[in-house]
Amino acid sequence: MAARAGSFEPAGFEGRRVTLRTTTDRQLLRAFLERDRLYAAYALCNLEEREFGRTRWSVAFNGEAPLAVAMEYAGPAPQPLFLLGDATATGTLLRDLVRPRHAYLDVLREALPAVEDHYRLEPGPPMVRMWVDRTTFRPYPAEVHRLGPGEVGDLNRLYELGFTAWLPSQAIGEGVYYGLRVNGRLVAAAGTHVISTAARLAAVGNVMTAEPYRGRGYAKATTTAVTEELLRYCDQAVLNVRSDNSSALAAYAAIGYREHVRFEQRVAHRRGSPWDGIMEPLRRLIGEPRQET
Repeated sequence: MAARAGSFEPAGFEGRRVTLRTTTDRQLLRAFLERDRLYAAYALCNLEEREFGRTRWSVAFNGEAPLAVAMEYAGPAPQPLFLLGDATATGTLLRDLVRPRHAYLDVLREALPAVEDHYRLEPGPPMVRMWVDRTTFRPYPAEVHRLGPGEVGDLNRLYELGFTAWLPSQAIGEGVYYGLRVNGRLVAAAGTHVISTAARLAAVGNVMTAEPYRGRGYAKATTTAVTEELLRYCDQAVLNVRSDNSSALAAYAAIGYREHVRFEQRVAHRRGSPWDGIMEPLRRLIGEPRQET
């Protein structure tokens, strides 16, 4: 572990000093994240060798006991930032050690006030983390096929219809993707974000159906195929859904996914950053949508 980066004395810890450190101790991180493995699924999967080098982990300790964890994922801003743990410790991590100017933030709602001390959050509905295992899974039968790296062009053309995404052929080869074609055209697909064989856990995502073909069960069909394959070697699969997307919530529930927790997934901008200073007068002028917390 790196040397101490900061400290504070939160109430309720009998005056013991709490230290902030970066770490590469995957055993320590795994043990902490397993306290809520379904919410922490993406972070647990990022402990895999293939992903770990792209991450930076910061931990708040009370003595040797971890209180909160922050994971930053490398890449262009806003980079993913995952937070889990005691709200006071989380706020101090953000104040003293974890300081990206912009981030794509995942945080439980109870820690939101501590986050907002340091970041302005763009508005958006809460996210729902859903999960499934072999006991709850209810497959939706349909004729779909496994997508290979050679079909990356068709897959990316499908994704361009609904959201910004671009996948290299390597991502398809390393992940699990299934699609459904109508008259030779790929009109629906689902895949994976991350998979951990060590944690026996995976995250399903990139579910998309072209608009003219919606309402026919194609999302259930492709998600069923991905989930069925994952559950051959994973104990659980998870996925994220916007809380205001009632049709998607119902579709996933129909194949056995259940709600685990609601959390915030927002674009966050560091308070006091140059960009925040430029935008603040404009926000006051035009008004900013109220955020319900």
